[in-house]
Formats: sequence, C-alpha cells, structure tokens
Amino acid sequence: MATQRLSREEIEKLDSIWKAPGFIPTLIAVASAFGAWSLLLPVLPVAVLDSGGDATLAGATTGVFMLATVLTQIVTPRLLRGVGYTPVMVVAAFLLGVPALGHMISMNAAVVLFFSALRGVGFGAITVAESALVAELVPSRFLGKATGMLGVFVGVAQMVFLPIGLAMAEPFGYNSVYILAAVIALVAAVMCLRIPNLRAAPAEPRHSSSSENHVPMWKLVLVPALTLTTISMGYGLITSFLPALIRESDVATGAALGGVILSITGAASMIVRYVVGVVADKRGEPGTLMLPAQISAFLGLLLIVVIILTGASMWWMVLAAILYGGGFGAVQNESLLTMFHRLPRSKVSEASATWNIFFDGGTGLGSTVLGFVVAISGYPGAFTAGAVIVVFGIVMTLLDRFIGAHRVTEYNNIKTRLQQVRRPSDPPK
Repeated sequence: MATQRLSREEIEKLDSIWKAPGFIPTLIAVASAFGAWSLLLPVLPVAVLDSGGDATLAGATTGVFMLATVLTQIVTPRLLRGVGYTPVMVVAAFLLGVPALGHMISMNAAVVLFFSALRGVGFGAITVAESALVAELVPSRFLGKATGMLGVFVGVAQMVFLPIGLAMAEPFGYNSVYILAAVIALVAAVMCLRIPNLRAAPAEPRHSSSSENHVPMWKLVLVPALTLTTISMGYGLITSFLPALIRESDVATGAALGGVILSITGAASMIVRYVVGVVADKRGEPGTLMLPAQISAFLGLLLIVVIILTGASMWWMVLAAILYGGGFGAVQNESLLTMFHRLPRSKVSEASATWNIFFDGGTGLGSTVLGFVVAISGYPGAFTAGAVIVVFGIVMTLLDRFIGAHRVTEYNNIKTRLQQVRRPSDPPK
C-alpha cells in the first residue's frame, strides 16, 4: 500500500529528510534494485564464456544492456508524467532482476541478448525515476543531502553485491546467482509499493511573450552533463582496465589488489558525494565544489600514469583511487544538483534522464573508446588520454562560470518575472 503523499507546502515544512513520506522505502528499493544489477554485472559475461560463447557475445551482453538502458531513459520522463512514479518503478525493479531467470533456460545468443535487453529497460527506467523522485519527496533545502544519501545506498549495494555474484557462481553454480537476483529485485518492487502515489509534474507551456527571456533547456544542462561525461569516461577506463593493469604489474597480489582499488574508488566516491550534498545545502547553491572535484579526479588519473611509467609500487594506486573516486563522487552530485537548480520543478524528470544518459554514456565511451587507446598505445596512453579529457571538462566549467553568470531558467523564474514589472519611474506608454 502506497504511503500517503504530502503537498509541496507540507514537504517544505519538514525538518529532516527522514520524515519525508516514502523516502526510506525509496532508498531501500533503489539499493535492492542496484543489488540485483550488481550481482549480474560481472557474472553474465563469464557465464557466457563458460557456456561456450565467444568474447564478442560476452561483451554484447553489456552493450545491449546499456543500449536498452539509454533508450529507456529517453522516454521515462513521459512515463513518469503519464502513469506515475510507483507503477514505473515497480515494473522497472521487476524487469531489472526477474528476467535473469531466463538465462536458466538457455545461453543461446538470441536468448541471452533478449533477456539482457529486458534488464536494461528496467535499469534505465529506475535510474531516471529514483533521482527525480527524491527531488519530489524531500524539502528543497535538503536536496543535496538527500541525493548524497541516495548515492550512499547505491554505493553500498554495489560494494556488497558486486563480489557476491562471482563468489556464489563457483560453488553453487550460475543459476543460484540468477535466482538471488530475481528475489532481490522482487524486494525492490515490493518496496516501491510503499512510495507515495504521485506523478511527475506536467511540463509548463512555453509562453510567447517577448518580454520573457527564454533559455533552451540544453543550454542550461549541457555543461554539467558534459562535465559528468568527461569524469565518467575515466570511470569506465578504470573499472575495465585497472584490475588487469595491476595484475600484469604484480602477479602475486595483483588480482586481490585490483579488487581492493576498485572498492576504495567506490567508497571514496560514495562518501564524498554525500559530503558535497550537505555542503550544497548549507550554501544554498550547488556547483561551488565542481572545479576542485575535477582537479582531484585529474590528479588521480595523472598519478596512475606516473605509477605506470616509473614502476612505482602498486600500493600508490590507493592514493590515486582516493583522489579520483572522491572527485568522481563530487562531480556526480554537483552536476545533478546543478541541473535541478537551473531547471523548473516541472522538469526534474528530464534533468534526471539527462544526468543518467550522460553518466552511462560516458562510462560506456570510456570502456570502449579508451579501450582502443589501450590497444594502440598501452595503459600509459589510455590513462593520459583520460586525464586530458578531464582537462576539457575543467575548461568547460570555467567557461560556464564566466559566460553563464547571468543564466536563468527557461521560464517562471525571478529574473523574467521582474522584467514584466515596469519601474514606477518609467513613463507611461
């Protein structure tokens, strides 16, 4: 049964995010959904290879999943307005895990890719819905803390369930992982039923009055979106190739150390993302920590290059993981909050969709495009390229602060309203 919803005025009077109806069920639902996704993420490609499939099919399972994810993210805002958050999230949670049972039927290419695509649909819908829903449920002054807490729950779910899938597969078989993923996804679906039954706000009509200063949505979100992409490309590179790099450099401890480094990266990202959200709430405006975060991520990638070229101890990767992971987490929250801040409340679902598309797209580009760089120039060239891409993001942030100093939202904002009010000293027309 859905929790009773409050009016926007009642929500703004709450003195804590934990008192917002539906916030806790949302966190549990999202953590469960990401747990189901994390279980299968490293397992399915290995299962394909073990069943006789080739590397192309193994990679295609992730590629088809991400393609379905991005395509679904594009249409999710319309679904949130049409049918509401609860139905979308219930179905999304179901699709994210339960289709994994289909892999018990056959590991034939068509079957594997079909069920991977179904899971991608679920992932795309729930990633857009959860970020937008948080903005609907909590007071505006606590939005940074709330989005940071969302990142904590997602991060913990990933840290817990990413290793569990592979650990279960060897002694108990792959079917046990598929069943557990389906069960966890059902838990997420049940928790979604505890979310207040509400729909995304309808899009406000664009007025034609020449006295209003309209700014297209893409101009408001492009820079934070591209900034997120430049950082997430590095994340795709790290998650895809850093464990292999460490293993090749230190055969004895490389396999274990690679997993530790990825965990440290995730933990740093999760912790800093929450802290940055709290800071944004206190300052009343997001984006103030964007530049330091980008510089931190750049230094992390640069340190990896130095470690490779100098042959330094792989344990220096711990510092690199902290620098990059912390910057990555901060950019995640700052970019999302900046989009929420610049757009009208009626467009929180579009902001969430944009954020997720550029996040997932950047991660995919990092693992594929920079993967080609690895093949051409090796690990030093790839991580150098990743650091240079972050520099482009830094330049965009600086230009955005200079050029966009007087940017306003598309409509229904203070500046355009004031332009409609004639000063008393103005002569009558």
